[in-house]
Amino acid sequence: MIKFKQRATASAVAALIAAGGLTAFCVYAVAEDTPPAVAAPAAPQVDVAEVVARRIVDWQNYSGRLEAIDRVDIRPLVSGRIVQVHFEDGSLVKKGDPLFTIDPRPYAAEVSRAQAQVTAAQARASWTGNDMARAERLLADNAVARRDYEEKQNASREAAANLQAAQAALEAARLNLEYTRITAPVAGRVSRAEVTLGNVVAAGAASQPLTTLMSVSKLYASFDVDEQSFLKYINPARSSSKSVIPVHLGLANESGYSREGRVASVDNRLDTSSGTIRVRAVFDNADGSLLPGLYARIQLGGSSPRDGLLIDEKAIGTDQDKRFVLVVDDKNRTAYREIKVGANQSGLRIVESGLKAGDRIVVNGLQRVRPGDAVTPRVVPMAGNPSAPVAGDVARKRV
Repeated sequence: MIKFKQRATASAVAALIAAGGLTAFCVYAVAEDTPPAVAAPAAPQVDVAEVVARRIVDWQNYSGRLEAIDRVDIRPLVSGRIVQVHFEDGSLVKKGDPLFTIDPRPYAAEVSRAQAQVTAAQARASWTGNDMARAERLLADNAVARRDYEEKQNASREAAANLQAAQAALEAARLNLEYTRITAPVAGRVSRAEVTLGNVVAAGAASQPLTTLMSVSKLYASFDVDEQSFLKYINPARSSSKSVIPVHLGLANESGYSREGRVASVDNRLDTSSGTIRVRAVFDNADGSLLPGLYARIQLGGSSPRDGLLIDEKAIGTDQDKRFVLVVDDKNRTAYREIKVGANQSGLRIVESGLKAGDRIVVNGLQRVRPGDAVTPRVVPMAGNPSAPVAGDVARKRV
């Protein structure tokens, strides 16, 4: 009986040992199958730039065309045959330079004939004047009849009038002779010669122009301004002698505005069909690179210089009808910020509200982060060459 109990005890101990080993094996197996803990992902790297604070001018953009200040159709004032053309097509000429010569010989002959008539009239006036003087002396002695005296007086006056007419005819003949030499009335660039050497031309306003001359030292840029902009910006400046509006010009092949001008004139009425008013700005053209008829991009200063904030267009996101940016705080976490934007200026977009100077915003990588995410900022300068002067940071020109 005692041996049986000992065997039972030994079997129980063996079973417990076996069970403990199995349990240890299972624990070991479970430990082997459990994967290691996954490390938290690194914060995404994004480009971050500081909002640009700068003095700006609100610009209004328009389209227009360049026009010559002086445009002259060269027409002959006397008839005759063209005997000389003094310019090359498209060349620059100065005021007073000869353009055409009409055969002057018939007009020189007319001057000679008129000069002869003046000489004859002078002789007649001298003779009748002396005759009247004698008659006056005889009349004092009652040696001549009053009727004879009055006839001689009338003849003297008629001779003096004929002398004046002859002198006027001589002046007209000299003018016609001068008109045979056609000169440039203004400095500028001539077109091609429409009438060439040897052709006969007729005088008058209805005659064919010999060529066209346009001034080039200064040019107009004409453009139409809407009624609201006229009332808000241009009209107040016109009524103030100290208020001025800057104007800049860019050509079709330019991305910026290379020339600075001034408002020269504003039309006297608003076009009711289009709701616009015609404005002319004048620009210097010393190098002659501007030509009448070219397309002009006009930038009109719409405000006095003011403090403004500018950001890169790529930093702006769209949320239905809203615009927003992601601001990065001092803990490198992003935050949603709704903004109100203005016009483009120097490659950047003006921010009217929603940001302040010194704010850092995500300018590249906006699609990789959400508001509240931690980011690894890589500081970059704001695009658009923020160190360059803004086109509006200039003295305003007087209207």
